[in-house]
Amino acid sequence: MPHTAEWKVRLHVFEDDEGTTKAEVVLDTGTMALTGHGTAHCHPADANVPEIGDELAAGRAMNNLAQQLLNAAERDIEGAGAPRTTRQVAGWPM
Repeated sequence: MPHTAEWKVRLHVFEDDEGTTKAEVVLDTGTMALTGHGTAHCHPADANVPEIGDELAAGRAMNNLAQQLLNAAERDIEGAGAPRTTRQVAGWPM
């Protein structure tokens, strides 16, 4: 049976007064919401290139969100009666 879904993702990136770039990515599936967080720090000896901090913080936030989403899928699989996986969601190679 075909299935179509639309999930909404919002990504917020901001830098604080101490030079730390922070990112928050929110996934809203309509039935649950997950929030991933990431940070990046510019080394004092490095050139200040805000785009790099944005990319690192956003990438880390998305990585954090991805891990949360995989953990949720594993819990749902177990809840459906399938045995616990070993970092591969059953039927879906990574």
